[in-house]
Amino acid sequence: MPGEKELPSTLERSPAKARRTWIEAHDAAVEEYGEGERAHRTAYAALKHSFEKVGDHWEPKDGKGPSDKQAARSGGPARRGGETAGGVDANASKSHLADIAKRLDISGRSRMTKDELVDAIQKANARETRASRSGKD
Repeated sequence: MPGEKELPSTLERSPAKARRTWIEAHDAAVEEYGEGERAHRTAYAALKHSFEKVGDHWEPKDGKGPSDKQAARSGGPARRGGETAGGVDANASKSHLADIAKRLDISGRSRMTKDELVDAIQKANARETRASRSGKD
């Protein structure tokens, strides 16, 4: 399976179901579109339907569905490009996002709006992913 060889490091630290979801979607997209960015975007879109990025890994969402406005549009992000919430479940409740922010030790979270929480979680996720990747070498 080509997807197993291209598995992102964040998925190596994630549940087996998340890895399977990404690999299966990636491999199907490679058959349809060929290898490249489009196959990766398609795989991430499938992953974000059931999982959300928390720190340096992916965790199951409470409910399945699109993770942000971009994913909710028909055609999917792989066809249009555009901004996404980077794996953060922007459609989750503010309370859920505040809980994730607390787990990630984001300061000032109690005064943040929902959009600010999404942005702060995205930045914290990126920091943790960078730290995990640099510790790997």
